[in-house]
Amino acid sequence: MATREGTLPGQLDQPPVSKMSPLLLFSILGAFSLAIWWNALKATLALALNDDQFTHILLIIPISATLIVLEWKPAESSDHRHKSIGAALLSLALLIAGTVKWRTDSLPSDIQLSLNMIAFVVWWVAGYIFCFGIRAFRRGLFPLLFLLWLVPLPEFVLNRIVVLLQQGSAVAAHLIFIAARVPVGQRGLLLDIPGLTLEVAPECSSIRSSLMLVVTSMVLAQLFLRSNWRKALVVAAAIPLSVAKNGLRIFAIGFLGTRVNRAFLTGRLHRQGGIIFFLFALAVMFLLLWIFRRQEKRMLRNHPHQTS
Repeated sequence: MATREGTLPGQLDQPPVSKMSPLLLFSILGAFSLAIWWNALKATLALALNDDQFTHILLIIPISATLIVLEWKPAESSDHRHKSIGAALLSLALLIAGTVKWRTDSLPSDIQLSLNMIAFVVWWVAGYIFCFGIRAFRRGLFPLLFLLWLVPLPEFVLNRIVVLLQQGSAVAAHLIFIAARVPVGQRGLLLDIPGLTLEVAPECSSIRSSLMLVVTSMVLAQLFLRSNWRKALVVAAAIPLSVAKNGLRIFAIGFLGTRVNRAFLTGRLHRQGGIIFFLFALAVMFLLLWIFRRQEKRMLRNHPHQTS
């Protein structure tokens, strides 16, 4: 059997070593990320397990991975731009991590954690682009960007959101009391009704369930709707829904506590009743999804080639 000089029989049939499997290369880049950001990942997991404001973080990776699998298609031919774009983003992730490490003494710990987790997410998005190409990235755009929910919000941002939810909840509860013909006066975050003054404390902001509602609405809109503007509208609706459910909860506790039994003011409805009002808001969200989905189906029947 004739062979080329310097090669052995059968060697011509073997793929070059440089032709590494994209999945293997992605796994290697993932392993590097775990080594670089291990401490940040541990701190984020500890937050998610011990602080109600970050519980939603536990859901992000399983949801993102599931959505990527659902959108997955066999590898397609692609130009080589994805290599340079991916490499640039990988470098950006390292730059962010290096800057945080260099500025450790001057940056608060919560901001350090947020920046490190941003760098972690950028690394994974960059690795995905580098290994699988631009077309694969476009298909997986939502689940990849969904990983940004892994980033814990810094304390100053979280506190501002809590204050806004408090203010909105107080206004919503005030309007519901008026609609129910209950005499009510509002002084900032205080609501005065006959026999009781209610304070909308930070705990009443229900930031945990509010963030969960926003995250859930994003996933449901992505799964069930095709139109981008309808998806955006569903996600946007989650914010006033969060405020409305908080206001309804405050109204229910105040109304039942003054009209039925004072025990409602400190009972299970006050301490653990958030799930009831979360499910109410979720039911409204499903109703909105159902309406939009029917609209899309009707438009698809009338205009088969229209996608948005």
